[in-house]
Amino acid sequence: QVQLMESGGGLVQAGGSLRLSCAASGDIRSINAMGWYRQAPGKQRELVATITSGSTNYADSVKGRFTISRDNAKNTVYLQMNSLKPEDTADYYCNVMNRFGVTFWGQGTQVTVSS
Repeated sequence: QVQLMESGGGLVQAGGSLRLSCAASGDIRSINAMGWYRQAPGKQRELVATITSGSTNYADSVKGRFTISRDNAKNTVYLQMNSLKPEDTADYYCNVMNRFGVTFWGQGTQVTVSS
């Protein structure tokens, strides 16, 4: 089992920045990929960014504005969000997948971008 604790959400004006953090605990040795998803009101949850030991992947809508990074020593994944837009408003969820293909989710952190 892996437990995830997110932090860093909040209210920000358009054009501003936020950094989300997700600390993993439990069976962290089994973690393969880590990532962030988001879900806006009335919409499906969507991929924002993922990171493995060798690569990163971003949704087209956030490329050039968001950066995902991982600190293995702290078992933490970050999402630096710059040039935020009102359409980035959503609940953001941390996600990890272990080497068995099992996924774990955080509880979510709310990001609100005002225009």
